[in-house]
Amino acid sequence: QVQLVESGGGSVQAGGSLRLSCAASKYTFSNYCLGWFRQAPGKEREGVAGIDNDGSISYGDPVKGRFTISKDNATNTLYLQMDSLQPEDTAVYYCAAGPSCDDSLGPSEYDSWGQGTQVTVSS
Repeated sequence: QVQLVESGGGSVQAGGSLRLSCAASKYTFSNYCLGWFRQAPGKEREGVAGIDNDGSISYGDPVKGRFTISKDNATNTLYLQMDSLQPEDTAVYYCAAGPSCDDSLGPSEYDSWGQGTQVTVSS
């Protein structure tokens, strides 16, 4: 498994931006399936953005055009740039990693999870 540590969460007003970071311990980070998920109170965990083993990127419908996932293989860091944030984006955000995946937005594809970071967007 991979150890993952998120950072960058916080509180922002609607229309603002935040960038989340996820530092990974695994030296083979570059070949892993990587994803960002979020979970709001009373809701299921949902896929926000993912990068599969081939580097293909997917986004959940609610964040398309507003969020950008990227990774830096040299530093084993995964990022999520979040722009035009809305109150409905409020949730705990988690990064995840797995050796392979068919659906990078599917939580069951991953075996390593970070501890989560809170993002709160006020109107």
